[in-house]
Amino acid sequence: MADPIHTTPIIPDRRQTQTIVHDSSKTSSEARYQLTRRIRNVAFFGYADADPTSPLYKAAFDTAALLAKQGLTIVNGGGPGIMDAATKGAQSVGGETLSVVFYPKDAPGFEGKYVGNIPDTEIVTHNYIERMHKLMEHSDLFIIFNGGTGTISEFGTAWVLARLYFGHHKPFILFGDFWNEILAVLKKNMMMRGNEFDVLRIVTTPEEAFSAVWAFDEELVERNQ
Repeated sequence: MADPIHTTPIIPDRRQTQTIVHDSSKTSSEARYQLTRRIRNVAFFGYADADPTSPLYKAAFDTAALLAKQGLTIVNGGGPGIMDAATKGAQSVGGETLSVVFYPKDAPGFEGKYVGNIPDTEIVTHNYIERMHKLMEHSDLFIIFNGGTGTISEFGTAWVLARLYFGHHKPFILFGDFWNEILAVLKKNMMMRGNEFDVLRIVTTPEEAFSAVWAFDEELVERNQ
């Protein structure tokens, strides 16, 4: 693999999305794709204010490290909290990382780009919606941890896309047993069609997340044979 080009962040204009490549990859070519055939990029969503000493941060860190060790690229939104945990977890085992960020205007509630979250590749977008869709575009599977309104929007977007493109969809994993209660409420009160729950798995440990990624990959291979 050619040596990455080191550049500094560029604030995008309104004409195109910028891609910034950082020289921080330590992944060997031999480690690439040990696990997957269809799933190669995994996005991490969750609480931007997760403290580095919290169990939530550690769960994301350990999950990212476990998946990155198998050759998966870890994708996140470039901010603090769960996003930072994903990048640092992957980097702790020499894994590859990608982040999608934006420089907000008139968005005081946005957590912003975290200067400590330095991925191998950074894609800069114009706004929150474009950022979220780029995260979806550049990922084959999503892992969603506990979080706030931003996490809810990412959960909803991942779910509706999986429902619309069912059969050609991108699956996702919900990390934490609290998701059982949330899904039960949605199933009881919302107008579900029946196969919405086939696109997701609930896990409570990094090892269960690893197994779920493997199971989803097997399903995707079988579906596309």
